Amino acid sequence: MEKNKRDSFGTRWGFILACIGSAVGMGNIWMFPTRVSRFGGGSFLIWYFLFVVLVGFTGVIEEMSFGRASRSGPVDAFGKACRSRGFEKLGEAVGMIPVLGSLAMAIGYTVVMGWIFKYTAGVFLGSTLAADSVDEFSASFGSMASSFGNNGWQLSAAAAAFAILAFGVGRGIEKVNKVLMPVFFFLFLGLGIYILFQPGAAQGYRYIFRIDRELLFSPEVIIYAMGQAFFSLSVAGNGTLIYGSYLGDDEDIPASARNVAIFDTLAAVLAAFVIIPAMATVGAQLDQGGPGLMFIFLPNLFRGMAGGTVIAAVFFVAVTFAGITSLINLYEAPIATVQEKCHLDRRKACAVVGVAGVATSICIQGIVSGWMDVVSIYICPLGAGIASVMFFWVLGKDFAQKETARGRQKPLGAWFYPLGKYVFSGMCFLVLIVGAIMGGIG
Repeated sequence: MEKNKRDSFGTRWGFILACIGSAVGMGNIWMFPTRVSRFGGGSFLIWYFLFVVLVGFTGVIEEMSFGRASRSGPVDAFGKACRSRGFEKLGEAVGMIPVLGSLAMAIGYTVVMGWIFKYTAGVFLGSTLAADSVDEFSASFGSMASSFGNNGWQLSAAAAAFAILAFGVGRGIEKVNKVLMPVFFFLFLGLGIYILFQPGAAQGYRYIFRIDRELLFSPEVIIYAMGQAFFSLSVAGNGTLIYGSYLGDDEDIPASARNVAIFDTLAAVLAAFVIIPAMATVGAQLDQGGPGLMFIFLPNLFRGMAGGTVIAAVFFVAVTFAGITSLINLYEAPIATVQEKCHLDRRKACAVVGVAGVATSICIQGIVSGWMDVVSIYICPLGAGIASVMFFWVLGKDFAQKETARGRQKPLGAWFYPLGKYVFSGMCFLVLIVGAIMGGIG
């Protein structure tokens, strides 16, 4: 595949931290602890870890390698993959699926980041923990999450993201992730240590590690563990692929994929170690996930804890850092595509995508949950599946082995190609089908 001069990451760890930042997001914080709690603690974790290994050592490696080989976003990458078969234009058209999926997810995420910005600021201004009951917290969140209910903070979140993106890959995305990701882990680790010494927390830890043999072999547990791992590692044919396109040929991609999988899993486990024991300190059952957990039940919990304001401040600042790094990754694929196809410079491409994305995000505030469901259930696994088919099936074994071996002292074992071609590709479409039937598993 042809190589074009373009922006790039300056250091190996800058790239790894950017990929970790793209993967660490709300799924780690507001969904993973709930799944662990709901599906029997260790019974869920065993399957989750297995699927993380599978996705990390097939899908993540594939998308990074595909991006580096093409030196482009999904549209041109898919087009180049199909060129030798005479279907370049069809490949480019298909490549728009993950790009539009990334933009649609970014639009929904912008709404969520507006909520996070408001709650983070509200901790310091006194409004976030001001309610006196769960019902009042719920009413406050419902008002904010209604149509046009949070315009100012949402615009602030978008402005922060596009200010970073306008500086490019090395001077913007990389530098921000080098700061925000280490601080995120430091803050969550501090919260975990604090919760460890709270009365009743031990019950939460015991629950996390217990193994229920009946649940261990439950198809429902296995399916949701698969979905959690799949979506947590952000394989969708867009964000990981575009970050890979900024890599040099000396980068050891399998080693980077391993580090991304490890730190993304660590972030999820840290969140579980904070939230599940915290709920146990007040004898509460963690059965509420999603936005309700973060914006209703956790603020109510923090309000009643000793030092609750400080705990809430640390928590929401950490969540802000995790969210903003994910948001810039989601907008990067559409921005890169506009640059490639419209031949615009970086800042003009940011302006085009920013205006379209922010305007749409303002309009969908009241329906953002349904919006995000459609994108995550249908478009994300479809994009991942198409990218996998392009890499493993269209470009073939020789190409896959050559590109994954680039930058390594020895190539990957013979296991990689069949595992990626048959198991991971099949898994992408299984996630799509099962997600559609069950109303989402991510």
